[in-house]
Amino acid sequence: MVVYLRGDLGAGKTTLVRALLRALGLAGRVKSPTYALLEQYRIGGLHFRHFDLYRFRDESEWEAAGFRDEFDGRNICLVEWPEKAQGLVPGADLEISFEMLPSGRTLTVCANTAVAEECLKLLQD
Repeated sequence: MVVYLRGDLGAGKTTLVRALLRALGLAGRVKSPTYALLEQYRIGGLHFRHFDLYRFRDESEWEAAGFRDEFDGRNICLVEWPEKAQGLVPGADLEISFEMLPSGRTLTVCANTAVAEECLKLLQD
């Protein structure tokens, strides 16, 4: 599953990822992948890949890091700044957009596939 996280700096993308991983039972530290570009987590049988592509520069960096291999259909890939690697990152199953408001923020969630729609149904129940 591929989840795009869109929003300005400081909008709460990494905070949402931290909350998700903690809610699923991760006890260890959840680091921001701003400098490493990728952090990996395993919770039970789930494999999460948290990308922050804000500093991403070009396709050669993508290939050298082996990022293509991370989108293998077995990982849940949470991608901040997907537009920085447009054409390289697979399409999103789920898109979460953050908008900063004068007091707080709003989130817009869009399911692009049946898998994402099923996930949203589970959250609503």
